[in-house]
Amino acid sequence: MKALVVYDSVFGNTEKVAQAIGAALGAPEEVAVVRIGDASLGRLAGVDVLVVGSPTRAFRPMPTVSDLIKGLPAGALQGVRTAAFDTRLSPQDVNSAILGFFVRLFGWAAEKLDKALVGKGGSQAAAPEGFYVVASEGPLRDGELERAGAWARQIAAG
Repeated sequence: MKALVVYDSVFGNTEKVAQAIGAALGAPEEVAVVRIGDASLGRLAGVDVLVVGSPTRAFRPMPTVSDLIKGLPAGALQGVRTAAFDTRLSPQDVNSAILGFFVRLFGWAAEKLDKALVGKGGSQAAAPEGFYVVASEGPLRDGELERAGAWARQIAAG
């Protein structure tokens, strides 16, 4: 299985999750983990699994990540199993009913990325997933990298 994990990161938390996902998906010669600036249409050639991740910023993915997916030709992900993840704050951790309200209204970045990937022809390999940070700049909540690895192993198992 050839896999590609593409991500953007602001404070390094999403990068850590992307690396954990890549390590759990398979051997380094089968899995590439690349920051959004190093991603291109050519990297998709022969890919069986594409995982895309972004921090949640204003209830959306980073524009760099959204723009990459929007720029793919229609049907570019036909035959590719896709999955999306984000990093996010927990409304319970920040004890904010207002954040909870807006999350219910607007959702998270991963759901939007998943919809965009499927819209380009991808078939969903796993439900969109969010990994929690303790504060807006991190660090990741304890156990999140292990949870990312478990999620990736489910994707790899197909």
